Amino acid sequence: MRLHPFIEAEKAAGHSVKSACRLLEVSRAAFYQRLTARPSAREVTDAELGEKITAIHTESKGTYGSPRVHAELRRHGVGVGKRRVARLMARAGLEGRHKKRWRKTTVPDPDAERARDLIGRHFGPCAEVDRRYVGDITYVATWEGWAYLATVIDLASRKVVGWALADHMRTELVTEALEMAFVHRRPPAGVIFHSDRGCQYTSRDFAELARANGVLLSVGLAGECWDNAVAESFFATIKRELIDTRSWPTRAGLHRAVFEYIEGWSRYAGDPPPGPGLLRPWVRWRSSPPLCGLRETTMTA
Repeated sequence: MRLHPFIEAEKAAGHSVKSACRLLEVSRAAFYQRLTARPSAREVTDAELGEKITAIHTESKGTYGSPRVHAELRRHGVGVGKRRVARLMARAGLEGRHKKRWRKTTVPDPDAERARDLIGRHFGPCAEVDRRYVGDITYVATWEGWAYLATVIDLASRKVVGWALADHMRTELVTEALEMAFVHRRPPAGVIFHSDRGCQYTSRDFAELARANGVLLSVGLAGECWDNAVAESFFATIKRELIDTRSWPTRAGLHRAVFEYIEGWSRYAGDPPPGPGLLRPWVRWRSSPPLCGLRETTMTA
């Protein structure tokens, strides 16, 4: 606790400095030395550096952390150490923009019946639709809290044939998405549904729903995103083109936007091309490599 301001207040009120220092157990000589002291050379240069650091951080729109601020200072001929820049930024309350914290969504169920991988990373489009489906869950931040999106994608057409969005990750989320696919597509018995080993997909309720509709369940290895690359590729696309372009105050607003994106995106799948020079979202994503879908190639419909 700093006591000198209290002594200064007593002095301004006309009281004895000597008595105030004695009561507060402060050296009177140290008090007067502080009143007449000038900032040290280190303090002066810290203040000058702090102004330059704040200007660089502001110019970067708050994205630069101490390493890039330090590099920018060196580029302008300012000799300063990395730790000093980090200390001055911490003192000023400045920090760079960090990558979002990774959030684990695949939680294996240790008691689940073990299913085989019937896809084996063979994600290339086949001639027959409604023979192989893939599904997964992703999460989206809203001002109301997390929202979770589950999808079902046909590997032949690369269409989203079923989806659901909710504020939870219970089994009902993935069953609702698969039931939408049943209603819209009416796949024949023997259709394969491939997913990760999340507890939603390995639950008893989901297995019973699949068995009742003649669906063969297929699962990849836990922690292997490559085993479900098409679903991961679609999530990367929708986040880049829709979700990460704005903030989402409500889950209802997010639901409307996802509905327009997915339903409009799928509706074009069987229609004639929209015209020269126009690019359909469905065509743009479908043009990705069939195995991993990690690179986007541009083509006109």
